[in-house]
Amino acid sequence: MRGLILSGGAGTRLRPITHTSAKQLVPIANKPILFYGIEDMAEAGITEIGIVVGDTRDEIMAAVGDGSQFGVTVTYLPQDAPRGLAHCVLIAQDFLGDEDFVMYLGDNMLEAGLTGFVQNFEAERAEAGRLPLGGVGSDRAAVARILLKEVDNPKAFGVAEVGADGEVVHLVEKPEVPPSNLALVGVYLFDQHIHEAVRAIAPSPRGELEITDAIQWLIDQGQRVRHEVLQGWWIDTGKKDPLLECNRLVLDTIVGSVAGDVDEHSSVEGRVIIEAGARLERSRVRGPAVIGAGTVLRDSYVGPYSSIAADCEIVDSEIENSVVLQASRIVGIARLADSLLGRNTEVFRSGHRPRATRLMLGDHSLVDLE
Repeated sequence: MRGLILSGGAGTRLRPITHTSAKQLVPIANKPILFYGIEDMAEAGITEIGIVVGDTRDEIMAAVGDGSQFGVTVTYLPQDAPRGLAHCVLIAQDFLGDEDFVMYLGDNMLEAGLTGFVQNFEAERAEAGRLPLGGVGSDRAAVARILLKEVDNPKAFGVAEVGADGEVVHLVEKPEVPPSNLALVGVYLFDQHIHEAVRAIAPSPRGELEITDAIQWLIDQGQRVRHEVLQGWWIDTGKKDPLLECNRLVLDTIVGSVAGDVDEHSSVEGRVIIEAGARLERSRVRGPAVIGAGTVLRDSYVGPYSSIAADCEIVDSEIENSVVLQASRIVGIARLADSLLGRNTEVFRSGHRPRATRLMLGDHSLVDLE
């Protein structure tokens, strides 16, 4: 089995962060989101991975490299523009060949990983004997398996209608009247039949080749599409608040360790990772939290569910439930919470008179003043 990770999107919902950084490289607990997906594939025994890349390809290629740091081999598949998930399969056909493969959205996070999902697909197909198209009924191997999750607001998702026998009978995108509360998670398993499907469908009204249309084409052709309901959490990290929620969930699983310097006037409480080269001076960190290498905390408090990346400086400030990217500087801020700060960001109080809020903001910025 091979892996296909989709990392070519523009990340418009995370602007302005994604004006200068790939959304798949925004860190969760100080590790890029994309790395979790690669590690999940490696843990499931998938060592040949194709990554679909777009305008941010150079940054992603620099971060991931040849895949050896994860124990896998990575092939990069350029996409000239976001043209839909099914288009990603279309351009990956030479890489995928006739192999079964798992397709994974690079900005998704799953608590459960991929191992069980992959094993169930392979076991079911082996039991069915990989019969040709002439097979009948439940003896035929499923050509696809989709991952679903029960949600409270199915109108906001692609939704699957499932028959009493567990077969997927219909897929509909953001329905006004949902046939179920089972939303499609961004993980799919396919055999080679999907290649015919993505060639057969036409672009949707938004001009993209939709993977839901390709799966529906398989169903309409009489193929079996099975499903599995996800246990545990699933988060699409494409917006700030879900990203912060994902950061909280991952931080809840960390094991604390202190490799940096903590002076006698500082304290570390609970499960906290202080990476080598970080330094605490007259500061307090309350976990779960991660403080990156080379970061300096001086006369400050970092509270629960905060991830502070490498080479940051936090002085005379308080911060919690936030993600701060590399080389940012926060000075004299009494309370910063529920925030996502990009690389090389500065937040400070100048002390100038008359007192005022003075801003220099890029496109698509969001400011929530107390």
